[in-house]
Amino acid sequence: MAEGGGGARRRAPALLEAARARYESLHISDDVFGESGPDSSGNPFYSTSAASRSSSAGSSDDEAERPGPARGPGAPAAAAQESEEDEAGAGWSATLRDRPAPHFEGTGGPTRKMPPSASAVDFFQLFVPDNVLKNMVVQTNLYAKKFQERFGSDGAWVDVTLPEMKAFLGYVISTSTSHCESVLSIWSGGFYSNRSLALVMSQARFEKILKYFHVVAFRSSQTTHGLYKVQPFLDSLQNGFDSAFRPSQTQVLHEPLIDEDPVFIATCTERELRKRKKRKFSLWVRQCSSTGFIIQIYVHLKEGGGPDGLDALKNKPQLHSMVARSLCRTAAGKNYIIFTGPSITSLTLFEEFEKQGIYCCGLLSSRKSDCTGLPPSMLSSPALPPARGQHSIRVKGSMSLICWYNKGHFRFLTNAYSPVQQGVIIKRRSGEIPCPLAVEAFAAHLSYICKYDDKYSKYFISHKPNKTWQQVFWFAVSVAINNAYILYKMSEAYHVKRYSRAQFGERLVRELLGLEDTSPSL
Repeated sequence: MAEGGGGARRRAPALLEAARARYESLHISDDVFGESGPDSSGNPFYSTSAASRSSSAGSSDDEAERPGPARGPGAPAAAAQESEEDEAGAGWSATLRDRPAPHFEGTGGPTRKMPPSASAVDFFQLFVPDNVLKNMVVQTNLYAKKFQERFGSDGAWVDVTLPEMKAFLGYVISTSTSHCESVLSIWSGGFYSNRSLALVMSQARFEKILKYFHVVAFRSSQTTHGLYKVQPFLDSLQNGFDSAFRPSQTQVLHEPLIDEDPVFIATCTERELRKRKKRKFSLWVRQCSSTGFIIQIYVHLKEGGGPDGLDALKNKPQLHSMVARSLCRTAAGKNYIIFTGPSITSLTLFEEFEKQGIYCCGLLSSRKSDCTGLPPSMLSSPALPPARGQHSIRVKGSMSLICWYNKGHFRFLTNAYSPVQQGVIIKRRSGEIPCPLAVEAFAAHLSYICKYDDKYSKYFISHKPNKTWQQVFWFAVSVAINNAYILYKMSEAYHVKRYSRAQFGERLVRELLGLEDTSPSL
């Protein structure tokens, strides 16, 4: 037994190197998370959506799907022949042909070279520059003036300045590293207090700025969008993302994990949890799967119970397709490969994207996906499960429908990978499990995004305002800081001072508050 265990330990490094070599061939090479993952073990096929983790059993690696209905003797052959004829009539065939991968030029990465002396605030201001902060100053002062004209003068109010606005942002951003929901804890003298930060601005002044803070003070007569108070900031942020970073070919559409802080939730009473308001919006992103950089943000508001409400969005695949179209509106003609979860994956959407020069690879679920146009024989599971690693494939033009078995049936729809080429999944306990290349690519890229969630979701700003537009604003700022850190890790500045994500956030806070000497380096 000891000899067998020693042999397994000796084989482990070889398996790990093989997995890393294959991941590099799939364009997963930029390690921006600090260390490489050990392998692709575990379940790589769960949704990264916070709302759907509890219901991910339908596509779980550890749960087999229900077998198809039982048939009498002689019926399976006749039914199979009839099914094959129907599928052939719809254009689906079991004859596989190799096809080249979509051509893509370039490797992606930062578009501008930052100097080795660049500070944390330099990277942050690639997305939130001074002109955006100056607009916040103007809008906050306008709102304060109008508020006082309507409700009475406030003798304690003085117009906010640009340094004060930076300090205000710094205080709220500090909750992303302290994991404390109350910003006022900085001045409390308790566990979360910070005397060096508290001396920059008084608590009373901070509360006044918090009371009047606005990105857009007034609604214009033409504005009907529910996010009008934050939309200009989101547009500016998107322009910053587009100009600062060039994505790799492979990208993922998903909902980033923005769960409540687990330590805080564990200490809450049931009454406090009931009083907490649920988010009235859904946040979706298009994310570079080789670096973790979030390329685009899409915010969907819950505006009543209509067909476009958040409840409908969670239950109707066609509305998820609407989200996908919005996130990919600037991706046409670039031969990107987009990985999608079950709620987005559909034959109609993938064919529409292919006409625009966008290729896809998505996981299918009979419960969550729009299965219109797919062969029924590939969507039902046999009564007797096949051996692990076995698969069947049907093709229609450039589209491949894959049914792969590994402790359960997993189905994939793709036009980005050849149905002929083979890959492998590395498991710690069971070793190598053969699979089509599309399955390996999906596992590799989704596990990379899961790693982003594990390492970066804990640094979302913990401040919880009541206003929906403010919640969206601080989530967007959190994404901007994470993107800034990714660019920092890909720059020469990281080789000068290797800050962790927590240290980077702390440096950013101190620089915004003016506690660190940061000479202009841009």
